[in-house]
Amino acid sequence: MKIDPKSSADLSAQISQSIKSAIINGDLIVDQRLPSESELADHFEVSRPTVREALKRLAAQSLIRTQRGATGGAFVNRLSFEDAYAQQVTTSTLLLSMNEVSFQTACEARYALERACAPLSAQRRNADQLATMRAEIFRQGQPELSDEAFCASDVAFHRALVDGAANPVLSYQLAGAVEAMQPLMNMITFSARDRARIVALHCQIADAIDLGDGAAASDGLQALEKETLSLAQKVFETRSTKSPPPQAG
Repeated sequence: MKIDPKSSADLSAQISQSIKSAIINGDLIVDQRLPSESELADHFEVSRPTVREALKRLAAQSLIRTQRGATGGAFVNRLSFEDAYAQQVTTSTLLLSMNEVSFQTACEARYALERACAPLSAQRRNADQLATMRAEIFRQGQPELSDEAFCASDVAFHRALVDGAANPVLSYQLAGAVEAMQPLMNMITFSARDRARIVALHCQIADAIDLGDGAAASDGLQALEKETLSLAQKVFETRSTKSPPPQAG
């Protein structure tokens, strides 16, 4: 594990990257104890606070865990898809909130990924996942349901569809797409959307999944994407017409 003291990059960032690379390359294996802070400081020829900051970076990425006591220290963590979900959602949310990704781009990516899940979900979904989709459709049809609750139900419906594919890699990739992008889409389009139309499309998708018809489920998602983009365009056009005219110089 090496760093470049002459580099302009932060030393703690270099150390965390060096240790991360060692983990990825298999030089450090799961549950292996890392050298102590003092040993790492000597190895990298830096101060202990710099090492401590590097370890905090690794812990924030769930790459290491710390244990107290005589047998404690920093250990290489066994990362699971479930542990990584939160990071995926947080990263996607930040990218969207900072306007690094346009609404159209996010929508295109989200539905393309979800359509990839549809054929698998139609074949592999279990009874509980289908029941969740049906329950959320019923919930969405309640007239007193708030916009926030409708948004949460929308996410739960699509999460069940994605998880029905029984593919943890797809579920991980879609964690950000559904749980970060879907709420954003709802926030933008809620003022223009027709709930009955969305519920009807959800029914179409759930019926297709129930019948094992992945192509029909994908068609339903395609229609839902078109509906979402159409609603967003109306909202953006309305906002542009309400914008105040530029001030004369």
